[in-house]
Amino acid sequence: MDTIVKLRVQGLTNSQIQSGAYALILAEEKGLRRIPIIVGTTEAQSIAIALEKINPPRPLTHDLFSAFLRSFDIRLCKVFIYKFEEGVFYSELLFDNGMRQVRLDSRTSDAIAIALRVQCEIYTTEGIIQECGVALEDSSLFEDSEDKDDEDLLYDLEPNEIKDEAQLLKWFSLLDTGELETRLQEAVENENYEYAKMYRDELRRRKIKGE
Repeated sequence: MDTIVKLRVQGLTNSQIQSGAYALILAEEKGLRRIPIIVGTTEAQSIAIALEKINPPRPLTHDLFSAFLRSFDIRLCKVFIYKFEEGVFYSELLFDNGMRQVRLDSRTSDAIAIALRVQCEIYTTEGIIQECGVALEDSSLFEDSEDKDDEDLLYDLEPNEIKDEAQLLKWFSLLDTGELETRLQEAVENENYEYAKMYRDELRRRKIKGE
């Protein structure tokens, strides 16, 4: 039987293979090997929101699914990435409601997005790590790119998707004054006065700070 290896989510980075996509980086818990998994922008944003512990104003699909599990006392025991075939990772979710256990197939990106929300452990096989893993002598290489690309994902969000004040300030820091002025004008033209006020307040803050 193939050895089971525990993984952790290290972060997201731009995909070097597929334009407009991201690579989800899963790290071997006790080792230097990393598994990059290509995910779409929507899935990457959902994973990033979970990693940053951002609470969107309305639940995303993965938030809704996680709330359903908690409401009906169903526990997600583990996520298992059990197969890699023709460039696709196959995963299953193991659920337990106290009376029986059920395994369901899932896209790996969905499985990870849910696992992060319910703090579920993630596993794969030694064979998959040997086939798909990349061993790093210096893991800080991924950590540096992780910080940069988390900023890219944060930049793509809208202000109403960010509830944490610290994250909102970080989001503003990614916008230069010219872009803020453009966003302010567009918000006024679209009669989105809530956004307009946010942009105007940030521009005023920068002006006062500059003086």
